[in-house]
Amino acid sequence: MSPITHVIEQTFRAEHGKVVGALVAHLGDLELAEDVLQDAMLTALETWERDGIPQNPAAWMTTVARRKAIDRLRRAQIFLEKQQELQFQAELEQPDEIDFDERPIPDERLKLIFTCCHPALALDAQLALTLRTLGGLTTNEIARAFLVPVPTMNQRITRAKNKIKQAGIPFEIPPAQRIPERIGAALHVLYLIFNEGYSATAGDDLIRHELCAEAIRLARILVDLLDQEKTLVPNAEAMGLLAMMLLHDARRAARVDARREMVLLQDQDRSQWNQAEIQEGIALLDRAMELKQTGPYQIQAAISALHAQAKTFDETDWTQIAALYGRLALQQRTPVVSLNYAVALGMARGPLIGLMVMENLQLGDALQEYHLYHAARADLLRRAGDVGAARQAYQDALKLAQTRAERAFLQKRIASLKGQ
Repeated sequence: MSPITHVIEQTFRAEHGKVVGALVAHLGDLELAEDVLQDAMLTALETWERDGIPQNPAAWMTTVARRKAIDRLRRAQIFLEKQQELQFQAELEQPDEIDFDERPIPDERLKLIFTCCHPALALDAQLALTLRTLGGLTTNEIARAFLVPVPTMNQRITRAKNKIKQAGIPFEIPPAQRIPERIGAALHVLYLIFNEGYSATAGDDLIRHELCAEAIRLARILVDLLDQEKTLVPNAEAMGLLAMMLLHDARRAARVDARREMVLLQDQDRSQWNQAEIQEGIALLDRAMELKQTGPYQIQAAISALHAQAKTFDETDWTQIAALYGRLALQQRTPVVSLNYAVALGMARGPLIGLMVMENLQLGDALQEYHLYHAARADLLRRAGDVGAARQAYQDALKLAQTRAERAFLQKRIASLKGQ
């Protein structure tokens, strides 16, 4: 890869959301903004080879993309209709030798986040659009990440853009009374992106590193923008979500071995845990808790912090973790949260207690198609000494598991129980 191509790709990935946000603010058209940014990248390939790389590549691309948008609108004979709306006629009158490096890019990413995560859009569209516009991922990359055909993902993104245009979804920070519900949607989208990266639902790998990194980067942008926006206040749940991501991600390197096979928490080499991420995550959680607006992301971050702070697996405070899952269950009454509560109780008070809670909560009915339910139940049965039932539960989990790493782990567990 040439140095020019490398800089263009790095700029595109790192500054995509900021540049697209600035363009949409002027053009009022997300699809046009993305199209002219692609054109500007092609122009950069030609121009930078001749003239050198500008000091501010993102500002250069933004200005060139705006001019290309004007050219398109002129050709489409709608420039006069759009001229007042665009509000940058003065730019056209400036000489061509304008110093691109001195033109700051207005940061419109917060508006872009709220647009991508508007409640009028379906959740799958919010996910795809967030990764496309803010993350700069290609349609191919997003399709691969969520295991759908590229044409399907392309249609999904196109429908979302059309919905924004046809429904007149505004490119703006919503009114104060609508902020909580819109931030909630944005946080939920980032949470799902991270979860798909951290524990992939299918494929060869347990972890999709690029999705984890992208979710953390976008969550960090959201936290920073909420801090900087004068009309808003710091959001405890946004900080809690970022803290949870960092604390989980800190263990990423130890979750698989050299053969890309799964390593359970109790067997992980804790010297491989990323201490910088742990410290940042704990500091963020402390800051969030000071706001006294406790929510589910902060509770999950607190659970992750207890795992991260335990020097060994045996030192893990399972009693406190079980209490936190109980508190989380009061806010999120889902079968998966209840399953985690039962497992934590099984670790704190013994496997029979965990199995009894699973039975009492009738989790088998709700989670019959969820492989982690069967795997968790199998582990409790194994620890309780019921080898036959444990083997059957592991086999049930194996039938449902989709990733190669999880299937290999379950097969080893089944093999280890044979003859017992």
